[in-house]
Amino acid sequence: MPAHEELPQALPEPALRELALQIRKCRWFTTNNLNRDFVGTRGFSIAFHATAQARVVAEFPWLSPYLELALRPDCNAFYLNPLQLELGSRVDPHIDRSLHAYCLDIDPPVQVSVLYLDVPAGMIGGELELRRGRKFLARVRPQPGLFVRFDGDLMHGVNRVDTKGLRLSLVCEQYALDERELAQVPEYRIESRLQRY
Repeated sequence: MPAHEELPQALPEPALRELALQIRKCRWFTTNNLNRDFVGTRGFSIAFHATAQARVVAEFPWLSPYLELALRPDCNAFYLNPLQLELGSRVDPHIDRSLHAYCLDIDPPVQVSVLYLDVPAGMIGGELELRRGRKFLARVRPQPGLFVRFDGDLMHGVNRVDTKGLRLSLVCEQYALDERELAQVPEYRIESRLQRY
């Protein structure tokens, strides 16, 4: 299997527009709750077990097309977040391990899945860069409807956006945890700077 894969037009345009609309009007959507690598970004996060997928869909029915597209059946815990960048935003290089907040010795996810919903026309910057150690693997130029999945242990970041407009994606870290690790992760939790529950 390649370290990353790109699938264009993974969802039809009306579904992308609906996802973008619902994310932006969601009460949890605000200045990002993620760490300092996420500079000038907006979003919120949902940590959940595979057994809580129905609860996620009940509270966020508009996420259903993305979940059907993205979630792997061999994973049992997920960390999902809408991610919006604008002029001047960037994401510094990092390896995802967002469930580390609950389980300190957790390994990186099996896979990270990204769906691009909204991308400014003629965007300058905002590309996803993937590396394994010092080896450069890919530079992904976002396009609406592009679905990207990559190995969870890859170093990755998003170049600074130097164009007006909003770049919006849905990102999901997918984990295969053992029983001890899974017990430390909430079955369902929303994380937002507005509140956590």
